[in-house]
Amino acid sequence: MTLLAACGGSSPQVRTTGASAQVSGASELYTRENRAEGIPNRFGDTDPHAWGRISPANYPVHGLDAARYQGQINWFSARKAGIRFAWLKATEGGDLLDPAFRENAAAARGAGVPVGAYHFYYFCRTAREQAEWFIANVPRVRGDLPPILDMEWNHLSPTCKLRPDPASVRASIEEFTRIVQRHYGTAPLIYTTPDFYARNDLGQLRGQEFWLRSVTAHPQDRYPNERWSFWQYSGTGLVPGVRGTVDLNAFAGSESDWVRWLSSRRQG
Repeated sequence: MTLLAACGGSSPQVRTTGASAQVSGASELYTRENRAEGIPNRFGDTDPHAWGRISPANYPVHGLDAARYQGQINWFSARKAGIRFAWLKATEGGDLLDPAFRENAAAARGAGVPVGAYHFYYFCRTAREQAEWFIANVPRVRGDLPPILDMEWNHLSPTCKLRPDPASVRASIEEFTRIVQRHYGTAPLIYTTPDFYARNDLGQLRGQEFWLRSVTAHPQDRYPNERWSFWQYSGTGLVPGVRGTVDLNAFAGSESDWVRWLSSRRQG
């Protein structure tokens, strides 16, 4: 396992560029007013946050995550703008597929953007059912990123209102992880939100690598003492090649850390 940033630790010091820098090939929504301090200058944000001492721009490696809502992405434009990785929604529960996954995944690979798939967990199906559904629909591709298990409450589901106890939630994460890791040869990362993490005491998990959402503060403020490898810092980002808004993410380490992480965590 590679966990690169302790929330209380130091972060790479990379010069933060100003919001007045010129942006070429940007999406049609990208305007001067949407450029935001604290994020890389080739990206924008429709709802920017006033970052403090440690901002997303302190980290050199950035990527996005997307689903069908972003439509077809121009990955060459996104890569030119600085997108270094992408996770795409592939499956949900035990019977749902994202129709944009295969096309965008193939196009990302063709543009040289490392890509992986994520599964949105549904609390009215067993972990085994969901792991098997993910495996049945996401091919193992040499060089792809490890899978992602997206753990948050199904707050938009009209049918599934279950909120299992914390021990059951952690057991489900561990079962899904075992099954998926055995198939792909690399363990999934766990994506989660501050409320879900706290409610289910995910800090008790051992051997899991985290991708943490925190759009108004550094992860050290939302997940005290937790270690993480990826930080989702915006849900309203703007990236050339993507129509509309998209989630933006930062990798926790330096450029050399990124190379080592890719080497150790890509599918073989």
